[in-house]
Parts: sequence; structure tokens; C-alpha cells
Amino acid sequence: MNKKSLIKSNIKKTNKNTLSLKNTSRLNIKTDSSLESLLCGNDKIDAPKDQKQLSIPPGHLKISKAMISLLKKKNFDVITWAEIANTAGVNEALIYKYFKDKRNLLHYVLQEYNSDFVKILRKDLDHTKGTFNKIKTFISSTLNYYQETPVFAKILIIEIRNFPAFFTGETYELIREYADILLDIIEKGVKQGEIRSDISPRHIRQIIIGAIEHLCLPKIIFGTKIKTKDYTEEICKLVFTGIVKQDKIGSKKRGL
Repeated sequence: MNKKSLIKSNIKKTNKNTLSLKNTSRLNIKTDSSLESLLCGNDKIDAPKDQKQLSIPPGHLKISKAMISLLKKKNFDVITWAEIANTAGVNEALIYKYFKDKRNLLHYVLQEYNSDFVKILRKDLDHTKGTFNKIKTFISSTLNYYQETPVFAKILIIEIRNFPAFFTGETYELIREYADILLDIIEKGVKQGEIRSDISPRHIRQIIIGAIEHLCLPKIIFGTKIKTKDYTEEICKLVFTGIVKQDKIGSKKRGL
């Protein structure tokens, strides 16, 4: 092989092994406990169907796990590049190879959690029939995932919303998928005559998500347990009484 051909071959190898935030295969994060096993286990993990041939570079995976580990103990703003590098066991230059800045790394972790969560939520809803049962499943599944993955809850509820640029970026569009699932359930309930039509479906959605997040704040801040069953029942009793269509209120109360 001549010198020119050798250079081209090396360039192809470099391009193949350098992955961006958009085309990196998924971490398939399920719970924080499963992340602990990943930290000690094999770097090879399942990838989405369209990326079966790709794997996350070991350094990239170590950096992501390091950020998750640090977020369990610290707020995002006080975490430094040096701490991330030290926890990951890599040099700081490698972090810049995969992530343009610390917030880009935070958004990557958030996207991975969100992707896993949405898959679980959709699966749970596929096995649920009826508008109010679907809303109840949405609430219960969210609370359960926040309990199992407090880092995800912390990033989503506390760490990203104090940064205005988040709301105009790619990550925000991905996160909206979760909220749109609930909006779709509510709008279908209105069309089917189960939910009253004189209240904005978007406002109902915000009330439900707001209730979920405020009940989860003690877990995020103080590490207390999320009482998934109790919280679900309480939110449902309060919200359902207010949104059920008036001619259905008697039968709905009996079903709560």
C-alpha cells in the first residue's frame, strides 16, 4: 500500500471511530442501580435497531457514567471538568473530543435517560385501556421512574430549567415527547366526551406534570422515598374530580 492510500485508510478509521452526540448509540439506562453494574462491567451494551454495528467508545461511556456518578452527590454547577476526568479515569482533552462543553454532556445524559423512560412509558400505556386509566398509568410510571433514577429527575426538574437556551435547543424538543404523550391522552379524552372541554388540555397537562414534579422534590433534594402508589392516588383524586365531564362525574367517582 502506497503512502497516499495509507493516509486515506487512516482517515476512514478516524471518522468511523469518532461519534457525535447525535449518532452515538444509546446507553439503554434503566435504573441507577443498573448503571452501577455498567460502571463495573462490560462496555458493550445494546444499541438501537438502526445502529447495531455501532458501539459507544469506552472513553465516551466512562465520561457519561462519571457525570451521572457526580450528579448523585453534587449539583451540576459545582462539578468541574477536572472532577469528571478524574472520576472517569481519563484526561480532560478526551472530554472535549466527545462533548463541546459541560452542559452538552449534561444534555447527552438527559437524552439517554429520556429515551429509556419514554420507551418504558409507551410500553406501560400499551397495556392500559381507557382515558383515566391511561392518565393514572402515566402518573404512576413517571413517579416510579423518578424513584428508580433520581439523577434523571434531578437533571430534568432542577438542573436544566435555569438555562434559557435549553428551551430552544434539540434536547428540549426530545423532552417534549414525554409531555406530548399526556397531551394526546387528554385531547382524545375530550373528543370521546370523557373529559370536560371547557378547560384547556394543555393546562390540564401542566397541572398533572406540575403535581408530579412538586411531590418528587423532597426525593431530589433530601433523598426521601417517592410513595408512588399514594401519590398516584392523591393526584388522580384531585385532578379527575376537576376534569371529568359533568354528566359522568357520578360514575367516575365510584371508579376512583
